[in-house]
Parts: sequence; C-alpha cells; structure tokens
Amino acid sequence: MNNIKKFLVAIILVTVGYTTQAQVAHINSEELVAAMPETKAMGEELKKTGQSFDTEYKAQASALQAKLQKYQTEAATKTNEENEKRQQEVGEIQQKLQLYLSSAREELQKKEFNLLKPIIDKAQNAIKAVAKEKGIKYVLDSAPGKGLIVFEGEDLLPAVKAKLGL
Repeated sequence: MNNIKKFLVAIILVTVGYTTQAQVAHINSEELVAAMPETKAMGEELKKTGQSFDTEYKAQASALQAKLQKYQTEAATKTNEENEKRQQEVGEIQQKLQLYLSSAREELQKKEFNLLKPIIDKAQNAIKAVAKEKGIKYVLDSAPGKGLIVFEGEDLLPAVKAKLGL
C-alpha cells in the first residue's frame, strides 16, 4: 500500500513537472501546527484539565484506601454479614472510581479534539491561501504518513478510466 502511494505521488510529480513549473510544493503540517501559538495554549489548557482530573482521582482513591484500611482493621469485630456489605460497598466505590477514570480520559480526548480542530483548520486555510497566491496546484505534506493537502490541478482519473474502458 505504501509503495502504491509513492508510485502515485511520483506519477503526479512527473505529470505536473512536464506540464508546468512551480505547481508542486511541500510543507510539514505537523511542524507548522506545533509552531502555532494556539497549539501551545491548547497544551497548557489540556495539562491543566488533566491535572484537575488527576487531583480528583487521587482524592477519591485515597478516600477509598482509607475506608478499605478501616474496614480491614475492624473486620474481626464485625459480623460476616457486615463484612460482606462492606466488601460490596468497596467494590461499588472501586467501580465508580474506574468509571470516573475512563470518563475523564474520554473527556480529555474530546477536549483535545475540539481544541485542535480549529488550529488545524487555520493551518490548512493558510496553506491553501499561500498555494493560491503562488499559483501552486499541489501541496504535499512532508510530515511522515501524510499526503496531499491541496490538489487544484486536473484529475486524470476519469480520462485514464476511459482509456482503459472502465
């Protein structure tokens, strides 16, 4: 699959290279986004939110640990029925704690997505604007694992399909 992508990019570069000059450019979009001040602010906000979740989790875990120790020390003086009730209570608290942890992670991921999307959109709009100003038809993303960002040129797929009778 990776070889196919490389082959297609090579075809595009050769085709575009023959038809015109300076219509192909590249940019490392990850480097661009990392350099934007909004990304730094996003990182600080996510760190603050993560620390808040972590503080709450540690407080709940500490309270659970204290309750568990108390119940273990008192277990010998309690009836089997009371000890079973206490075990059930501790189990429910542990489940709530796990649920809190997973929902906190999920909320942090959602927040990251919501904060990152406008930053990426701003970067892509700037790339498109600069490409248009310079008359560039194709902008390749040189970040690892990326592809085309701007593709304003003619799409040869329909013509090639027709030639092949597809």
